[in-house]
Amino acid sequence: MKMELKNDSKFGDMPVDDFRRYGHQMVDWISDYLNDIEKFPVLSQIKPGEVKKHLPEQPPQKGEELAKIFSDINKIIMPGMTHWNHPGFMAYFNSTSSGPGILAEMLTAAFNANGMIWRTCPSSTELEQVMMNWLRQMLKLPEDFWGIIYDTASVSTMHAIAAAREEAGEKYELRGKGMTGSQSPRMRLYCSEQAHSSVEKGALTLGIGLEGVRKISVDDEFKMIPAELQNAIEEDKQKGWLPFCVVATVGTTSTTSIDPVEKIAKICTAENIWLHVDAAYGGTAAIVPEMRYILNGVEHADSIVVNPHKWMFTPIDLSAFYTRKPEVLKRAFSLVAEYLNTAEQNKVESYMDYGVQLGRRFRSLKLWFIIRYFGVDGIIDRLRYHLKLTRDFSGWINSHSHFRQMAAAPLGVTCFRAVIQNKSDDELDILNEELMNNINKTGKIFLSHTKLNGKFVIRLAISGIRTEEKHVEEAKKLLDEKLKELL
Repeated sequence: MKMELKNDSKFGDMPVDDFRRYGHQMVDWISDYLNDIEKFPVLSQIKPGEVKKHLPEQPPQKGEELAKIFSDINKIIMPGMTHWNHPGFMAYFNSTSSGPGILAEMLTAAFNANGMIWRTCPSSTELEQVMMNWLRQMLKLPEDFWGIIYDTASVSTMHAIAAAREEAGEKYELRGKGMTGSQSPRMRLYCSEQAHSSVEKGALTLGIGLEGVRKISVDDEFKMIPAELQNAIEEDKQKGWLPFCVVATVGTTSTTSIDPVEKIAKICTAENIWLHVDAAYGGTAAIVPEMRYILNGVEHADSIVVNPHKWMFTPIDLSAFYTRKPEVLKRAFSLVAEYLNTAEQNKVESYMDYGVQLGRRFRSLKLWFIIRYFGVDGIIDRLRYHLKLTRDFSGWINSHSHFRQMAAAPLGVTCFRAVIQNKSDDELDILNEELMNNINKTGKIFLSHTKLNGKFVIRLAISGIRTEEKHVEEAKKLLDEKLKELL
């Protein structure tokens, strides 16, 4: 039976007039949302399953009006939202989106370009090249650092480990024979006890295994101890391991501690080991001139990751990865199928050659909009303001009779703990967790925690573009009030 399709509008997209009308409504809604965001509790107050119970189990058979969909955003979606753009969001590393970044995201969706090779979207490839160079200059990285945009730091770090594995295992033909088929000795990756879990996940993904990851002790400031790293490398070599990669961190997840990259780099250079620097959170601060010291020694690293979506007001996701050895990264991943061959491929760069993914979003538009709108000076001013707010809060903690700062605060995070006389560490753990939870229940401020030396510690992070001094004062007030209630 032959089916005939009529040239009917019902087979096309939403009519342009409808898109324009609803598009204006959506922009108005977003504008009101951002302007009135403090009316919402920063942390969603619902219980598990409450969003799902309002959603039908089957998809609609007939199309629905956007007006109804918009209505359900307010009824169903909003109660289950934790508002990362809220100025009271002071948990984790706050990823806030700015106006220009949101507009760029809309344009990215409208273009719907796939920048897998130059031909599929020349603007995507060439704007990414220029934006990575702009950001490189802002970070004052050497000119020989080549850049590419991935989605998250976890993926960036995985690519760094893959490149390190490729360089160390080239003579064992790892690319062709794989980890099990080659005659390569077992490989060892090093990071500090405070390193992000993405390092271990990368090792899992690439066949290194958790046993292939060796964690190095940290000092009293939670920084990797270079001497311990050197000892571990020597010991592993004697046992037949192949040390191939070290991951140093600039801005650890728990405390934002900064590993001594210069000393670690000297060890890696002498041992011919790939050094990757995870500066996903902390690296952005190096744009501020007086903070550039945090990247000292990075010029000797083989790769580095910095996430503008963590502290440069970029809608998630955008992870900037740089390496001095792009040819090694390309060797690890490049596979050109016949249908991707083009006449100009030897004259241009195709980012598909430098990673797992083929399809690539036009992410560089967000950097272009944000850097042009705020300017380098505007970004510096905002970062500097956050650093000042952090210093002020840390000063308040240190002068408080019941709070104690548990780690240095070199960037935008303060780790602290209520310490009450005659209470045991276990009792203080319970008290601090209850304090944090009671503050989060207010909906005004959202705090997170970590454990340092086995103790429950509260974290307050300042990196949101809408966070002002009054919001930090609100946090102080709540900490005082809720602690008094508990005591």
